[in-house]
Amino acid sequence: MTNKTNTVPNKNECVILLHGLARKSASMKKMEAFLIQNGYDVLNIGYPSRKENIESLSISTFEKIKQETEKKPYQNIHFITHSMGGILVRHHLKNNEIPKLGRVVMLSPPNNGSEAVDKLKSNFFFKRLNGPAGQQLGTNESSVPKQLGPIDFEAGILIGDRSINWILSSMIPGKDDGKVSVESAKVKGMKDFKVIHATHPFIMKNKEAMNEALHFIETGNFTKTL
Repeated sequence: MTNKTNTVPNKNECVILLHGLARKSASMKKMEAFLIQNGYDVLNIGYPSRKENIESLSISTFEKIKQETEKKPYQNIHFITHSMGGILVRHHLKNNEIPKLGRVVMLSPPNNGSEAVDKLKSNFFFKRLNGPAGQQLGTNESSVPKQLGPIDFEAGILIGDRSINWILSSMIPGKDDGKVSVESAKVKGMKDFKVIHATHPFIMKNKEAMNEALHFIETGNFTKTL
């Protein structure tokens, strides 16, 4: 947990950050600093995303989260996730509860899988880079995202419509962020959904995404575009 001087009084609420596939907790540092400045305790959780499958990652990650959040009697425990981090939350909450669960913001989640995975999952370099979990993020009915079903927790989803990877974008139908299509990010049961001008690798550092994530954590909705 990071301890820094807050610019507003501490809210006695915790936001847990979960990075995406083939990333590290350092990718969420800008979001972490932003939330601390707004009065939240932050747990920026790292996990070995390339070494284990989603089931194993979910178990070990949420055991770590349980141990950390039990150290202080928080009023609410929120989540902001990037990419596969959102799938870990969905996987855990499908059969488990989180005491004092607040709101969840998913940034660029492959909630219905990614067509890019369908095309590349047999590629040696893709498998080497993304590990067992990467193989589970396709769009067929046997993929992990497809098996999780609707959600029953308060979640808002932000997805970008910009790409810096035209090769992957060429494999994805419709608007996309370079790895996930706008439509694939949606999930039945979500409370709010918004498309912003951001790319998949950098949405967690995008100023609009950070402001929208905070707005959802505090109000249960994103700001509305006029």
